[in-house]
Amino acid sequence: MENKNILLECESGISGDMFVAALLDLGKEQEDLQKGLEIALQSLPLPGFTIRISRVKKAGIDCCDFDVIVDKEHENHDHDMAYLFGHLDSDLEERHVHQAGHEHHNHHEEHTHTHEHHGRTYLEIKEIIQKGNLSEKTKELALRIFAVLGEAEAKAHGTTLDEVHFHEVGSVDSIVDIVSAAYLMDALKVDRVYVDTLCEGRGTIRTAHGILPIPVPAVSRILEAYPITISRVPVQGELVTPTGAAILASICDFQKVPETYQIQNTGIGAGKREYEVPSLVRVLSILPSERPADTIWKLECNVDDAPAEELGYCMDKLFAAGARDVHFIPCMMKKNRPGTMISVICSKEQIPTMEDILFHETTTIGIRRCSMERTVLPRKLRSIETVYGSLQVKECTLPDGTIRIYPEYDSMRELAEKTGKSMLEIRKLVD
Repeated sequence: MENKNILLECESGISGDMFVAALLDLGKEQEDLQKGLEIALQSLPLPGFTIRISRVKKAGIDCCDFDVIVDKEHENHDHDMAYLFGHLDSDLEERHVHQAGHEHHNHHEEHTHTHEHHGRTYLEIKEIIQKGNLSEKTKELALRIFAVLGEAEAKAHGTTLDEVHFHEVGSVDSIVDIVSAAYLMDALKVDRVYVDTLCEGRGTIRTAHGILPIPVPAVSRILEAYPITISRVPVQGELVTPTGAAILASICDFQKVPETYQIQNTGIGAGKREYEVPSLVRVLSILPSERPADTIWKLECNVDDAPAEELGYCMDKLFAAGARDVHFIPCMMKKNRPGTMISVICSKEQIPTMEDILFHETTTIGIRRCSMERTVLPRKLRSIETVYGSLQVKECTLPDGTIRIYPEYDSMRELAEKTGKSMLEIRKLVD
């Protein structure tokens, strides 16, 4: 299969099962995809589930439905509207409290040994994924998604990634959703992912931690950590689940959607929850009409009274906040004072964050900014095996189809320190 550029349309939000179903629908060789996915999932040391792939209609639209069916011991309330939103209706609430109390009593008596009772840790989930018969790319992406989730949950609850317990997202069906998403991204050879509008609802939802506002803390922390723009719509309910947000953060490069493109194929995945809007996500396999181009912003300011240590600290903070590039240019300022021009390259959405850092960490009292169009080469990160071990490289494609490979500095440094070889020797491995 050739590499794909895909565009996610999340007008109804996104969840793990919706995304998996859309990718299954996108694949031209659906039977082979389904068979390969089933084999991969069966290799996981994860009991108590089967998957069902079927066709359903949402608002009259034919969609693919991916359903993880779990036994009684491993079931949760992820698709139980009465549980999730019963607190908004007194009759539903009273009925739920009665049923939940009865179910909890039985569950406590019969199944107190299960992971669903207390939630799995990141290390437990990592072990499950590592033991599966999965490709390295599938494992890497699945673990990346869980790491994004774990960091968000840890920040929300004031703990660490190793200590956080996944409740809803550590359940059997969520693990299956995430591994399935990673498997299909690899099987379909998805190269670049664009995201259009991501819509989120309003109100509150019941979770393992109690009744929480929408978006729930894990989702809001992911949106805070990654350049994901959301649009709040007048729908009472959670449209963006933590799993959906983590998948999005892990696969998108957040570049501007091409202004013109050809649609090569379409996949539509259905969700299980019922809201005023049809619960579905659409994935388009697209062919941009021209070389990828986007708009970036340059912020500049001049300072003549900042010690070098403070400038270095400011640069570290800018990069940590997601700046594309930061550099210092020596300049001669007023009154013949040698100074430094600070230049920051970032996206439009990052401007307020970058300006806040510049104002707080330097003595500047004004920042210039301008937008610049740029043409970028298609690129992707991948690992190559060398005589000294695995090395991360960036693979870029020139307009004439020539492939250039650039080793990543951090990976080169790690390999050099591990082997005792010089950076020059490590770089020659990809010449």
